Amino acid sequence: MAKGIEIREAHFPGRAPIDAYGNGGFRFADMSHRGSVLMLPSGIYAWDVVEGDPLSVDKFERALEEARDIEVLLVGTGREIRPLPAELKAALRAQNISSDPMSTGAAVRTYNVMLAESRAVAAALIAV
Repeated sequence: MAKGIEIREAHFPGRAPIDAYGNGGFRFADMSHRGSVLMLPSGIYAWDVVEGDPLSVDKFERALEEARDIEVLLVGTGREIRPLPAELKAALRAQNISSDPMSTGAAVRTYNVMLAESRAVAAALIAV
């Protein structure tokens, strides 16, 4: 008997630069994704965060799980720069991750440069 449609978590198993962003999503690795993304050493994941959502520690659990492979986490906070909550900064610092909030556009550009330099970078990018 045929199975129904299986919906899986969006995931690209690798690292890739971002080719374009805007219109609510991102283009990378000859694909497009609508919504926010986590760019981690283990791959690129859909991230259930929209502009204006609180940036709580639980939203960054996947990044914290990969802390040993991340030196810098760029946080694209949307169109405007938003400071990271003290609790989140402390959780990242406790794992030896340096965090840098900036607009999503600036985070995309910085991520691509650091990725090209083979740096231990990750990014949490809110779609704009």
